[in-house]
Amino acid sequence: MTVALTHKKDIYPFHNLPVEERLINRELSWLRFNLRVMEESNNSDHPLLERLRFLSISGSNLDEFYMVRVAGIRGQITAGVEKISNEGLTPQEQLDRINDLAARLINDQQSCWTSLVGKLRREGINLINIEDITPEEMRWLESYFLESVFPILTPLAVDPAHPFPFIPNLGFSIVLDLENNDDGATLLALLPVPRQTKRFVRLPGDAVRFISVENCICLFLNRLFPNYSIRGEAIFRLIRDSEMEVEEEAEDLVRVFESALKRRRRGQVIRLDVNEDMPENLLKMVKRELHITSKEIVSISGILGIAEVDQLIVDGFPNLKFPTLDPRFPQRVKEKGGDCFAAIREKDFIVHHPFESFDVVVSFLQQAALDPDVVAIKQTLYRVGDNSPIIRALIDAAEAGKSVTALVELKARFDEAQNIKWARDMERAGVQVVYGFMELKTHAKISVIIRRENDQLRTYIHYGTGNYHPVTAKIYTDLSFFTDDEALGRDAVHIFNYLTGYARPRQLEKVVISPFDIRRRLMALIDREMEFAGAGKPASLWAKMNALVDPVIIDKLYEASCAGVSIDLVVRGICCLRPGVPGMSENIRVKSIVGRFLEHARITCFGNGHKMPSPRAQVFISSSDWMPRNFKRRVEAMVPIENPTVKSQVLDQIMVANLKDNVQSWCLQPDHSYKRIVAEGERFSVHDYFLKNPSLSGMGKAIEGKEFSLRLKE
Repeated sequence: MTVALTHKKDIYPFHNLPVEERLINRELSWLRFNLRVMEESNNSDHPLLERLRFLSISGSNLDEFYMVRVAGIRGQITAGVEKISNEGLTPQEQLDRINDLAARLINDQQSCWTSLVGKLRREGINLINIEDITPEEMRWLESYFLESVFPILTPLAVDPAHPFPFIPNLGFSIVLDLENNDDGATLLALLPVPRQTKRFVRLPGDAVRFISVENCICLFLNRLFPNYSIRGEAIFRLIRDSEMEVEEEAEDLVRVFESALKRRRRGQVIRLDVNEDMPENLLKMVKRELHITSKEIVSISGILGIAEVDQLIVDGFPNLKFPTLDPRFPQRVKEKGGDCFAAIREKDFIVHHPFESFDVVVSFLQQAALDPDVVAIKQTLYRVGDNSPIIRALIDAAEAGKSVTALVELKARFDEAQNIKWARDMERAGVQVVYGFMELKTHAKISVIIRRENDQLRTYIHYGTGNYHPVTAKIYTDLSFFTDDEALGRDAVHIFNYLTGYARPRQLEKVVISPFDIRRRLMALIDREMEFAGAGKPASLWAKMNALVDPVIIDKLYEASCAGVSIDLVVRGICCLRPGVPGMSENIRVKSIVGRFLEHARITCFGNGHKMPSPRAQVFISSSDWMPRNFKRRVEAMVPIENPTVKSQVLDQIMVANLKDNVQSWCLQPDHSYKRIVAEGERFSVHDYFLKNPSLSGMGKAIEGKEFSLRLKE
């Protein structure tokens, strides 16, 4: 073992570099991704209200980052853990750097907010302050306050007889220093802002004028504290630890998760946002009562809870929004009168969401539910949303007497409660509901329809890169692959047997799954490209994913770069690999695309000894990012794309368009900064292209005589 390791370091000198020179910290990389999201709110190419939406998304992202990632690091520090991260940082060192970069992000958000407020005002959308209210508006506001806000407010004194109340995660509160007008006695009080109120109240009239609910409440504090004068007031907002701990020896998984959800609501305070002019005595009181230190406090000059500014995105301003998305329905299915099974029997095809409608996935399952020849349906469910037509179709199928099995993943973060509800609804209808593994998340996206045809059973399969969620399918770019390939069908059935009966497949024919083989297969395919490079043949790898974190595969990519393999990566979010470093990664290029739609599809393409893009390339789609959790702690699927037109769509259209984009792309630099790509010559936007151009494999007869592939610049 020692000899092999030494030999490897001799061949690839980068192995001798300190780990911090080889890897980028994943938390800092994520924050830089969110900076890119926030920067889109400064992008004048976007309509104004969409820029406001980007700002809101960056705020929501940051909240979740603190709830989960920062909470985990704080937990390590509290427990005295000194474990060094992959790139050589202790938990405390990570937290210090996170706080520094997060402070920059928060300041940039507030600067952007100030700029957008002015631009919105010029377009006729106003967020006003207390001093801007007209007498007529004041009368309306008082009536609104008394009827819609006052009844649900609960003013709370803070003294030995009235202990400090529990403030929920992401909760707003007004804290007050009061003086009695009769005897001069002082009182500290708290006024939690109930979630049942809108954050921004729209005033009556033709003009679009809003006031924040906290300002509305502060206007009428005399109604809540009569005979008191206000000596000081402030607003704060807190974020709690939202990770869940679940015992591995649980007897009833649903009950365990219900208990864990209740505990999560009372998680430890991770961050406290306060307005910068908060009086010192009120700040000290809040710190003491919440049991936090100054390190958890963020003083903000501007608006608290920037995630909620999307409530200002109003109708009536179509010129300030993106044009309405009208997803295409696959022509191939239309030609078969909407018969999904007939379309699949004719040829495999892939649907590119959101440019092509998610309705075809829903139709696939709804048709199965109603078809008397369908005998069984097997379905994985990770995130499905509210009022899910997918769940409805499974329930209808079960009620029609079909055998329906649903793998519901209870560990889908922040969707746990919804998934428990869906599981119970399906069980009542007769669906066989299973919950997968205690120690693994089931993240693979698979639907299996088994249909009796000519006294034989035929299997129709959907493999996806994204969730069975009709709402996110309108904003996430994902791929839905429909096939009746017999080997892919047998593999899908074996995967479900593993999910429901823990029977690990001995050898799948085409599909590769985690936690067993995806990383191993990727490494072997990269090794093969290195062999092509060594033989003087073209050697290349194109891959698209949401996150690249796994240090083992990153080192393999460095080795491939040193061996002469050309590597182009489209990594939307976290990327721990350092590209363009001499002697380590000079043949690796990494870009991130941030735009109207959230890039979510995972694609991997190997040149297979031919110049890319090539019909001889090996192409895969997957539910898996390249992270340790996806390789070792999740059930994921990586599926080969072999049909020529489907492969051409994925390789010649989708991957080439992603690599060609020069409008929405950022290039990762060796020093881990990102540089926005500035178009030289013709501008090309991947999202605009797919909004205007049909996808290849779903075109049916309409494709005859047409050419839809793209070409990269030489």
